[in-house]
Amino acid sequence: MASHIVGYPRMGPKRELKFALESFWDGKSSADDLQKVASNLRSSIWKQMSEAGIKYIPSNTFSYYDQVLDTTAMLGAVPARYGWNGGEIGFDTFFSMARGNATLPAMEMTKWFDTNYHFIVPELGPDTSFSYSSHKAVSEYKEAKELGIDTVPVLVGPVSYLLLSKPAKGVEKSFSPLSLLENVLPVYKEVISELKAAGATWIQFDEPTLIKDLDSEQLDAFTKAYAGLESSCAGLNVLIETYFADVTPEVFKTLTSLKGVTAYGFDLNRGAKTLDLIKSDFPADKYLFAGIVDGRNIWANNLASSMTTLSSLESIVGKDKLVVSTSCSLLHTAVDLINETKLDSEIKSWLAFASQKIVEVNALAKALAGQKDEAFFSANAAAQASRKSSPRVNNPEVQQAASALRGSDHRRSTDVSSRLDAQQKKLNLPILPTTTIGSFPQTVELRRTRREYKAKKISEEAYISAMKEEISKVVKLQEELDIDVLVHGEPERNDMVEYFGEQLSGFAFSANGWVQSYGSRCVKPPIIYGDVSRPKAMTVFWSSMAQSMTARPMKGMLTGPVTILNWSFVRDDQPRFETCYQIALSIKKEVEDLEAAGINVIQIDEAALREGCPLRKSEVAFYLEWAVHSFRITNCGVKDTTQIHTHMCYSNFNDIIHSIINMDADVITIENSRSDEKLLSVFREGVKYGAGIGPGVYDIHSPRIPTTEEIADRINKMLAVLETNILWVNPDCGLKTRKYSEVKPALTNVVAAAKKLRTELASAK
Repeated sequence: MASHIVGYPRMGPKRELKFALESFWDGKSSADDLQKVASNLRSSIWKQMSEAGIKYIPSNTFSYYDQVLDTTAMLGAVPARYGWNGGEIGFDTFFSMARGNATLPAMEMTKWFDTNYHFIVPELGPDTSFSYSSHKAVSEYKEAKELGIDTVPVLVGPVSYLLLSKPAKGVEKSFSPLSLLENVLPVYKEVISELKAAGATWIQFDEPTLIKDLDSEQLDAFTKAYAGLESSCAGLNVLIETYFADVTPEVFKTLTSLKGVTAYGFDLNRGAKTLDLIKSDFPADKYLFAGIVDGRNIWANNLASSMTTLSSLESIVGKDKLVVSTSCSLLHTAVDLINETKLDSEIKSWLAFASQKIVEVNALAKALAGQKDEAFFSANAAAQASRKSSPRVNNPEVQQAASALRGSDHRRSTDVSSRLDAQQKKLNLPILPTTTIGSFPQTVELRRTRREYKAKKISEEAYISAMKEEISKVVKLQEELDIDVLVHGEPERNDMVEYFGEQLSGFAFSANGWVQSYGSRCVKPPIIYGDVSRPKAMTVFWSSMAQSMTARPMKGMLTGPVTILNWSFVRDDQPRFETCYQIALSIKKEVEDLEAAGINVIQIDEAALREGCPLRKSEVAFYLEWAVHSFRITNCGVKDTTQIHTHMCYSNFNDIIHSIINMDADVITIENSRSDEKLLSVFREGVKYGAGIGPGVYDIHSPRIPTTEEIADRINKMLAVLETNILWVNPDCGLKTRKYSEVKPALTNVVAAAKKLRTELASAK
């Protein structure tokens, strides 16, 4: 019985790639240094999988930014503005597309399906030319082969690549990137030919868009694509991978009828309906790569349950054609549980990070082949029983309070227009008020102070003093810049979800459970293992301290329940909405305590609301119903004069704009600049929005500093579709990842642009 891993984490156990990338970007190391770190990481993971007994080991799932951008490089689909003139695409062009440079903005970045991972969106048009311009897939295959390891090269499939693309700037929005299918196939054929010549016997095409609701034209594209590649793939075993959800019966029929395809991979964690399709109509003589080990979460696999499922599949597919696999790439989980020192032994026994999942996959494959590791299975069964019965998991009082929320509405009693009037009388803000999203740069010294405090190397008194000094510096800077609504900069927070989770019951935290979000950006998701409650106030001390330093409004900064949920590893033993309601009740108590402490502006970030939408349209309405309800629970009891903000970033919001309106926030700040201001199109098309709104005026994920004129131009575009009295001026997102040398001039220009337009608007009256 064979085993397979769809993909693997890139950052390394101690985020080696993160630091190598940042050192290279800062000019402190060379391209050779960066490539050496990457090569060492690839080698170690290939060897680990080989030694664990994995038969089908992936290559070309390692990336310096993301796998879609890798495909853009492979196809030579570089937007003209980057001045690329052909040849092998180097780091300068690659990272300019990803991050922008001193003179050019980056390409759009958005979420990878319903994960917290991001990808750079390809920009295509009818005149886009394609050429084989990155030989990464072949190079990595050869690199593994030199180590004596035969891998399965992985490519983003041609149809998914095109479906994930967008029309380039200046191209008609009606243009379909899918029309370029015949143009990209010749490059894929060249890659396949080189891989065959290098000795590859298998190739994996990731086609995750197959789990979407596809129309007939899109389905036909898959048939055309793989018919077009059939002759090039002759002599190769071709695996098509899907993940993250069920496939529909129509997709299943199309997929299993594709020419030249040897094997199909399905996510059987999120694909119970797909399992029924496999059992009823799986094609004879094809391989089934059964994604039974969850690549999205960190809970140990229920081996006994998986064996039951796999045994039933074995009777359908046959012993020789069934391959045990992960449900998706392990990119979405932490690297190795062996590095964990903070987790107690009971909770640790319930978990499996990427390295442990590799072992689980192989243990299941060996058990199906009659080589069951009885001790391993027995320990797993004991851990499953421990988790189910542990009193740490269940709190009847919390469960009862959350259950009582169902069927109710929880909405502020006054409409938003009346509330904004009351808030303006209290806050007395100018038109086009300026603010930031919350965080300010996290300096090396600041991070060191937090580490030393957690390690008990400095006293609480010394820690508070250092944080107070940092907050004072941030407040003073904002006053000097003449920003209207201030933030305290969040110096006490390494990560906004982690910060709140550490103070809520039912959460556990890893020491090194880092997961890549984009580029070198890593997050360490909390682990929600039990019922959630708030033992004490979490932010009131810091917000009150900051407010005492200024006469200007100071925002209290909270993370919303949906974002905490979606950016955590969530318990899988109850519906997600139950856990979300529990978190919402905890945040509600914090909001009320902030208001009582005199904080008049409270931001409850829901950055991850959109990314949590199910991938099937039929399931979206139910999700949005409980997600929006959860947000409203947090602030339904505050006074009209307390202004509730929320923030969202890096997703396509247009299709859920009515749900965003239904959140009933007083002000929403939202990503806008990096997505060619797509958000504004919904207002051009007639959607009425009466609450305050701040579409971001510049991209904080790029080191580039926007000019005053550029920002003013963006604001004018907003004023063309939004009322002056509801428009706010702010960056796209928080400033944590930036340097002060970038933040100060950028915010100076933001304020200057807002003042310039205030003057122009006053003169026009």
